[in-house]
Amino acid sequence: MSRHSSGKKDTKNAKKFPSGARTPKPIVFILGFLLIVVGIFGVIYNPSNSIEEALSWEVSKAGTLSFSPREEPVFTVQEIEDPYSPEDPDILKLVSFESSGENVQALLRIPDNAFSVPGIVLLPGAGVSKEGEQGLAVELSKMGYATLTLDQRNKGAINVDRDLELFRAGLEPVEYLMVYDVLKAADVLSVQPEIDPERLAVLGESNGGRFAIIACALEPSLKGVMGISTSGYGTEGVDPASVADSEAYRFYRSIDPDTYLSALPPSRLVMFHSFNDTVVPHDLALRTFDLAEEPKAMYNTTEETHGFTASMRSDLEKELAQILS
Repeated sequence: MSRHSSGKKDTKNAKKFPSGARTPKPIVFILGFLLIVVGIFGVIYNPSNSIEEALSWEVSKAGTLSFSPREEPVFTVQEIEDPYSPEDPDILKLVSFESSGENVQALLRIPDNAFSVPGIVLLPGAGVSKEGEQGLAVELSKMGYATLTLDQRNKGAINVDRDLELFRAGLEPVEYLMVYDVLKAADVLSVQPEIDPERLAVLGESNGGRFAIIACALEPSLKGVMGISTSGYGTEGVDPASVADSEAYRFYRSIDPDTYLSALPPSRLVMFHSFNDTVVPHDLALRTFDLAEEPKAMYNTTEETHGFTASMRSDLEKELAQILS
């Protein structure tokens, strides 16, 4: 495996952005007045009103997403059997936590007999469930790390066009909800009795890596982020003055991990990518890495595949030890 050092920014190939009886007049007046009052009441108190929705999140003119301060996490925990690591059983728990009015399901894996261990929020790639990500979770447990693996909304898949429609309407795009889920997951992980709340990180594969980078930039308590087979979208290469649809541009910037790279330090960014990745081209990952500031590191493999591979394990273990020591 080769390691790539810091390089100059590469902004090439940037994507451009997806007949009845008459009613007496006094009664008509009263009815009209009541309808106005009811209408105003509904606008003010309707919980699905777009103005109220907008109070919990905001996007700056530059396209940076932010959220209102989070409340204490609300969750349930139930210990379950572990069918994923029979030869070296861990403690496995089913966690359900509240996030933006939804119950997010997650698997909490803790090394056996662990006390005050570092914790990692683990985000699968698109189409992968929390159960399907347990292979990597088991490997991380063998290294001594607890993981909270999420079932991401839509299993990590995104609909950018639909999210843009929601954004234009002043409603919260699903991708923003997915980022917020990661932040709430970190809150839940931090209060588990077996976890050291001072040693937390986030790791994501593919699309999960994109949400991981954004969440880490928004949450200073996270010590680092690891992205496997992931990249930004390259919106930094588009001149805002040349864009006719400024709202669309602002939205696209808000979901691009590259937008948040400058906010990552002092948290460390570590990327793992194959030169022959079958889904995300290596040059896109390299562009994101070059845009990022120190501290950072990138490790390259040669397999014709997408996602975590055994050849990444030793460098992943080394980087986690540095970040969560």
